Amino acid sequence: MVSKSQKEKADKFLKWHYDQDILVLLNSWDRASSKVVEGCGYKAVATTSMGIAASLGYPDCQVIPFNEMLGVIQGIVHAVHVPVTVDIEAGYGNSIPEIINSVAKFIDAGVVGINIEDSLDLRPDLVDTMEFCERIAAIRELADSKGFHLVINARTDSFYTSSGSKQEKLAESILRGNKYREAGADCIFVQPVWEKETIATLVREINAPINILANPSIGAGLPPSVQELQDLGVARLSLGSSLMKAVLAMIKKVADELSEQGTYASLMRSLNPLSDAALAYKMAIE
Repeated sequence: MVSKSQKEKADKFLKWHYDQDILVLLNSWDRASSKVVEGCGYKAVATTSMGIAASLGYPDCQVIPFNEMLGVIQGIVHAVHVPVTVDIEAGYGNSIPEIINSVAKFIDAGVVGINIEDSLDLRPDLVDTMEFCERIAAIRELADSKGFHLVINARTDSFYTSSGSKQEKLAESILRGNKYREAGADCIFVQPVWEKETIATLVREINAPINILANPSIGAGLPPSVQELQDLGVARLSLGSSLMKAVLAMIKKVADELSEQGTYASLMRSLNPLSDAALAYKMAIE
């Protein structure tokens, strides 16, 4: 059963996609990272599927057993007070009934939003447009039956996996974005794009709030600044797996320096100032 609090959080989360200020989301992967994000004043917590999978020793693309993913999400929802939206990849199912079963369990865990993508294991061929629309419509029907508005962030990987020219990928993204919106999606997530002209075209041509990704680890470079994206009309900015990868990279730098040089400079740079490290730890455990 969806609680009154969950419904209210979902309504607030949806509203933030239409505010003048862009909705900025740092993607977390466990209780501690989620509580630090919340403690830093962010209005919502968004998860990274890759980050959660990696933290448990699994590769990305739905290799992690569903129950393990669900357990992490349940822990995050219980650990924070802000709305939680989760990356459910392609839906953890091979058919609409299987996907609906997975989404129902996430809703029961207390989430207010989901990301769902139209690529399978990042293969070059995307899910058929109408088939993906049917998935979105079925998820919307499920949420409606539970009496609340689940915020659906529909991700198209036209730029990421499809062949063809940049203009062809742009046209496909616009086509899919508008179709997904008509099927019941609330926000359209297009990645990886970073050129201002392309972003402005997506905002202008897709009749829905737009989510842009800032994740240099996938080789796309960085999008414009938060203020620039807001000026372009982007509704939502997320970091994807980059924050988790940055943490792992920091661990490797510290480990390599200690084993090769026997010194602690990388560690001290990460801990400096010590007051910030202590505060982050306090956020994670309280």
